[in-house]
Amino acid sequence: MHSSILVDIGNTNTKWTFEGDYFISPTVNFEFDKLPSCPKKIWVSNVSLKSFDPGENHIVLVESQESYKSMVNAYSDPISLGSDRWLGMIASYEITQGKSFIFLDIGTAITIDVVSKSGTHQGGLIFPGIEKLRQTFDNFPVSSTCCINELGRSTEEAWSNGTISLLVNTINHKIGKIKEEMSDVSIFITGGGYSCIQNFIDFDHVYNENLVLDGLELYVNNMG
Repeated sequence: MHSSILVDIGNTNTKWTFEGDYFISPTVNFEFDKLPSCPKKIWVSNVSLKSFDPGENHIVLVESQESYKSMVNAYSDPISLGSDRWLGMIASYEITQGKSFIFLDIGTAITIDVVSKSGTHQGGLIFPGIEKLRQTFDNFPVSSTCCINELGRSTEEAWSNGTISLLVNTINHKIGKIKEEMSDVSIFITGGGYSCIQNFIDFDHVYNENLVLDGLELYVNNMG
């Protein structure tokens, strides 16, 4: 693994790890030629609109599979499941060791994936993250505040607080419903949008900002 670079290209940020160190860059500024030139391979999960030639620079593009050990992908077309979701599930699967879990990624898009204790992926949900949600009415002013408990006294406050409330209430409601159906379920969260809503989440969870990269390392070690 010391001879490889692992790269997670998201819509907003790109993260990579090399020899135990983690790095992050805005995806719009990321270029492969800025990475160290010594690795034999560069393993990449890419869910952004950024394209590149996988035949260059020893790049290996990771795609979702039908299964990982005893965990089975619910998608009839496994590759169409975002690789970030699959890698996050791999990391969560290894942590839980045979228990049911929910993997929640709070980023440009918000994804929820559910896996039973048998390792069967039950499926998932995708909906807009806070920035995309706020852009649905681009003529509305918006602040960067994260508040759900106050009524706005301006359009900016009303729209900012209302969109956060909608997002948080949706997450709490969906996770609550899943927990009613699955006992003893562990919940893992990743994604850059977590910091804005973490104080409003009403269920126990574990946050790991590099869960997709952790899953990529497991993927490489076990299937690469």
